[in-house]
Amino acid sequence: MLSALDSGWADPARLHHEGRTARLLLDNARAVLADAVGVRPDELYLTASGTAAIHSGLPAVAAARHRVGSTIVHSAVEHSAVLHAAAAAGTANEVGVDSSGRIDTDLFLAEVKQPGVALAALQSANHEVGTRQPIAWAAEVCAEAGVPLFVDGAASLGHDVVPAGWSALTASAHKWGGPAGVGLLAVRKGTRLVPAWPVDEREDGLSPGHPNIPSALAAAAALQARLAEADELDKQHRAWIDELRQRVAAGVPDVEVVGDPDDRLPHVLTFSCLYVDGEALVTALDAEGFSVSSGSACTASTLRPSHVLAAMGVLTHGNVRVSLGRTTAYEEVDRFVTLLPRLVQRIRAEVGM
Repeated sequence: MLSALDSGWADPARLHHEGRTARLLLDNARAVLADAVGVRPDELYLTASGTAAIHSGLPAVAAARHRVGSTIVHSAVEHSAVLHAAAAAGTANEVGVDSSGRIDTDLFLAEVKQPGVALAALQSANHEVGTRQPIAWAAEVCAEAGVPLFVDGAASLGHDVVPAGWSALTASAHKWGGPAGVGLLAVRKGTRLVPAWPVDEREDGLSPGHPNIPSALAAAAALQARLAEADELDKQHRAWIDELRQRVAAGVPDVEVVGDPDDRLPHVLTFSCLYVDGEALVTALDAEGFSVSSGSACTASTLRPSHVLAAMGVLTHGNVRVSLGRTTAYEEVDRFVTLLPRLVQRIRAEVGM
């Protein structure tokens, strides 16, 4: 990114030397990202974030099918960006999930087959609890019904394989270790789009203005590097999360470890502690050097109860979400799970529990 700041600062649409250099860097970044997603470079659009990709892509797919209808089918545990975009773009029909966070397949099938469905939205895996959704199955169901499948792949890309068959997919670079401020919108040929704002020559009108080229190049390099180590790193993370699940459940009274224990992302763990304030626990862990979060993955700054956990029907109080990074060491995992019972006990004692 630092080197691209020197050579990729110009407008890539211009024909002068600096513009051509910027264009070359942009084309290279797009080609690398498209290859990682499994699409052609001309099927991939760069946006300012994963949320921006959803807010531009979902309404564009829905608007292109206005003659069919305006119903948008989505799961109850989608990222808030999908929930907001679906509500604004049409009539949103929510499909419930089971206690592990996986969609009710019978209800999803029934909803997709209803007349007037513009599109179906289903995340590849949940950002908070890690549970995978049956994307390959949903793709077949949607194909049979002639309904585009819109997949939020932000939680998976760089960490897990996203099954094929979707019509459009979004992702965010910071999730795989790239810089914040870069989002991807992949749209397969044959999926029609009607952008919500005036179309210009930049990203076919799906992202106004030209992309941040240095950040796009850094995002591509980061994803390429992350995928090169994915097998080994994900195997390691899966083993550590398995250990965390077992030790947290055994070591902390009145705790609920949520999400599918097996069919899940390799690096995410969420648990809830009864009689514990989530903010207090996050603050206590932060003081010990652990950067974890509480509340919904997409509205954590508000500290509202997670809509994902509520939809699953599990404990929402005292919620903590842990994500392992590529630099996480086992010593940190062990220290975390060793300290946790003492911190929970202290916080409960402070409120008389």
